[in-house]
Amino acid sequence: MNSSFDVIIVGAGAAGLICSSSAGKFGRKVLLLEHSERVGKKILISGGGRCNFTNLTIAPDNFISANPFFCKSALSRYSQNDFIELVEKYNIPYHEKEFGQLFCDNKSSDIVNMLLKECIDSGVEIRTSCTIDKINKQNKFTLHTNAGIFEAESLVIATGGLSIPKMGATDFGLKAADQFGINIIPCRPGLVPLLLNEKMIRKLGDLAGISADSVVSCGKRSFRGSILFTHKGLSGPAVLQISNYWNDGQEISINFLPEADLKEQIRKWKVEKPKAELKNLLSALLTKRLSHRLLLMNHGDKPVNQYNEKEISEIADTFHQWKVIPSGTDGFEKAEVTLGGIDTRELSSKTFECKKVKGLFFIGEVVDVTGWLGGYNFQWAWSSGFCAGQYV
Repeated sequence: MNSSFDVIIVGAGAAGLICSSSAGKFGRKVLLLEHSERVGKKILISGGGRCNFTNLTIAPDNFISANPFFCKSALSRYSQNDFIELVEKYNIPYHEKEFGQLFCDNKSSDIVNMLLKECIDSGVEIRTSCTIDKINKQNKFTLHTNAGIFEAESLVIATGGLSIPKMGATDFGLKAADQFGINIIPCRPGLVPLLLNEKMIRKLGDLAGISADSVVSCGKRSFRGSILFTHKGLSGPAVLQISNYWNDGQEISINFLPEADLKEQIRKWKVEKPKAELKNLLSALLTKRLSHRLLLMNHGDKPVNQYNEKEISEIADTFHQWKVIPSGTDGFEKAEVTLGGIDTRELSSKTFECKKVKGLFFIGEVVDVTGWLGGYNFQWAWSSGFCAGQYV
């Protein structure tokens, strides 16, 4: 028995929820399908359970895509200020952390409940634990599911990327694109820890758990923030950020002392504390175990007055430009987002409708637009979902 709708939206994550409420407000009869047992699962775990729902400084440069201009339209038509206004309408308390990141004061469920209320008020029908076996298209889209057969004029794919499969991530969106002949930019893990080879792990593995405020660079990109040594390599916000720009075989550089000029500091110590061991002096600038390891691994230790200018320069380079070539990433299991996805050349930047297939839309993470760490990916979900909802 068929059930007919104006719009079927597949995926009740950030993009799917806001697209549903947006379309419902325009008078469309909307069915929102989710294969998991509850909606917004990725929202609920985000930000340590407090949801970094957007950022005060959203700009196209904060996003990565084969077409860097594609995201401009949606981000300008539904901005971070629009979403903040919605949050404030529901009296959800929030606060700003570093770099413009906005978090809920209480729980991520505040955001999910807000979006659910928006959907309910817009007349959206929501079905969870609903799996799709087949999609057909003639005049309308027909979806064969474990809950029955549904049809609609418009079909929106908002199923997200491949990251965090334990939370239910699948390749459904990519398979749907392939079914309809839509080009896909190859996918890879984004915002993901970087691995080090066995030789480096033997040297650094016991530093696991140590963090340091650093600047991490790869090519022309640099990010400042905390880095974290792990049993397998490097993590922490600055490493996750640079992972979006890192490719196999590339070298990354880490400045462990972004606020200091170590060369000048050592020269000063030679005058003021000539007999002090350098490793002990360095502990005042950087975590003891890390500073000792970097020094002893490369230069040995002796009283500071025994280092010549060449050695001082080499030591400064080690701490300001520590270079390493990661052996890979920690994969989609540990990645926060997916780089790549639906080729934006296949979509209208205004409506998110496929140019080849009338009535088929792709929004959110499944599209080849990936934001930085810090609320940018949620804002892309809000912007793309809201804008598409006006045209589905």
